[in-house]
Amino acid sequence: MSHPHPELGPPPPPPENGLRIVALGGLGEIGRNMAVFEYDGRLLVVDCGVLFPEPDQPGVDLILPDFDYIRGRLDDIEALVLTHAHEDHIGAVPYLLRERRDIPLVGSRLTLGLIESKLAEHRIQPVKVEVIEGERRSFGPFECEFVAVNHSIPDALAVAVRTPAGLVLHTGDFKMDQLPLDGRLTDLGAFARLGAEGVDLLMSDSTNSEVPGFVTSERDIAPVIDDVFRTAAKRIIVASFASHIHRVQQIMDAAEKHGRKVALIGRSMVRNMGVARELGYLKVPAGLLVDSREIEEWPPEDVVLICTGSQGEPMAALSRMANRDHPIRIAEGDTVLLASSLVPGNETAVSKVINGLNRWGARVVHKGNARVHVSGHAAAGELLYVLNLTKPSNFMPVHGEWRHLRAHARLAELTGVPRENIVIAEDGVVVDLVDGRARIAGAVPCGYVFVDGTSVGDITDVALKDRRILGDEGFISIVVVVDSTTGKLTGGPEITARGSGIDPDAFDAVVPQIESALQEVAAAGVADEMQIRRTIRRTVGRWVSDTYRRRPMIIPVVVEV
Repeated sequence: MSHPHPELGPPPPPPENGLRIVALGGLGEIGRNMAVFEYDGRLLVVDCGVLFPEPDQPGVDLILPDFDYIRGRLDDIEALVLTHAHEDHIGAVPYLLRERRDIPLVGSRLTLGLIESKLAEHRIQPVKVEVIEGERRSFGPFECEFVAVNHSIPDALAVAVRTPAGLVLHTGDFKMDQLPLDGRLTDLGAFARLGAEGVDLLMSDSTNSEVPGFVTSERDIAPVIDDVFRTAAKRIIVASFASHIHRVQQIMDAAEKHGRKVALIGRSMVRNMGVARELGYLKVPAGLLVDSREIEEWPPEDVVLICTGSQGEPMAALSRMANRDHPIRIAEGDTVLLASSLVPGNETAVSKVINGLNRWGARVVHKGNARVHVSGHAAAGELLYVLNLTKPSNFMPVHGEWRHLRAHARLAELTGVPRENIVIAEDGVVVDLVDGRARIAGAVPCGYVFVDGTSVGDITDVALKDRRILGDEGFISIVVVVDSTTGKLTGGPEITARGSGIDPDAFDAVVPQIESALQEVAAAGVADEMQIRRTIRRTVGRWVSDTYRRRPMIIPVVVEV
């Protein structure tokens, strides 16, 4: 079993007649999925998604893959294949197309419809190549065959990439629901046919590799949703991913059955459902939808609101409702349905929203107390099924945290994939497929790229550390005036603090220490501004630590006269 090593060096030039694969995201994390295939100097990219920030990344809106590896070779990209339209697979496409706008986007009808709608907000008109399951298309040296897979969004595809170096099957995100709402099954026959042809490398979704058995069918949720509608006395507010068309369809069907009107809340929800309806993936009965601005005119027992915010995102509609910062006010007797899974890392934020909703008297139905969501990712039983069908010579788990990747690797070994042919890589690790063997060849730099408002890549880890310190401990500013020639103190120090929790009068105790320290520096003949700031920072920092056991940010300001 090949493992990445923290001291992997730069890879050698790509091997002749070999296929090089570099994941720029999606390994060791859930999100930011992006894989780059290289053969004979040409590139094929599969997916280009975003990762959503953690609580310890304040001010960050999105996290992108690091494009540096391909930035100097954008003209070598033959196409960008999009397996499906979830944000963790398409969210970074606008940022890549800013660097080369005519990269062909390859995907299913719905996937391209949703990405085109997203790109319109960035004023980008994409070059689209629509494909369907069973179709084969060549992009330079890459022949791609597209395979239908079932997922929590319609029209998802796996892609089989053929080059003279071998056949690689990339499953994308998938599950094996045998009774899907849209009737579109994962094409196990195609997987078996590819296995018979000879899969040289299988790259497979690992998200649920630790979950035994098979995932529950989407149809099993319908009775639970119906029960929620039947027992709800007043308004029903449903929070879901803005891309979960199947779930929205189920809610609309239940609303029609129980005589309620539906309003969509949130820009992304309105946009995505508009595209899905226009393309025929969402069936909306006549007269069911009403404008969200008219919703207050309807009796509460006749209303269903579908909004975003199931992950506790602070600016999403549901979080704002919980905080009483939204035009729609949660009232006693309302029912809130969180109809989505919990993304790892969002537990605290979601719990806070649930508590806020309960505070105002809402009944909250969520995955913890009812079966209101099933996963869109294959569990261990399904993953074993695919491994046995495809019989890969080499295996590389993708799309998952470290625990998921290792669990999936163990499943592959159980099905007979030789241990030395299982590659567990992380973002930036270079994998070469040569002569039927997949091996780690090195690593390329591959960090996080933070989006903060309109700023892309300007926020560094150092800046985030400063933000965390400011948020946790506050800051102390010390202004002194010194003689530019001698370095002697001629004015101040004046001390200001914000968020430190220290009484302003308490700083009187540290002023003599600052004055004494600066006198010693001046007596030593030091007039350098940097050294003076360092002396102030060290003196005040030691005093705060000894007195209060705190570590606020200390900002010395030296004015020379």
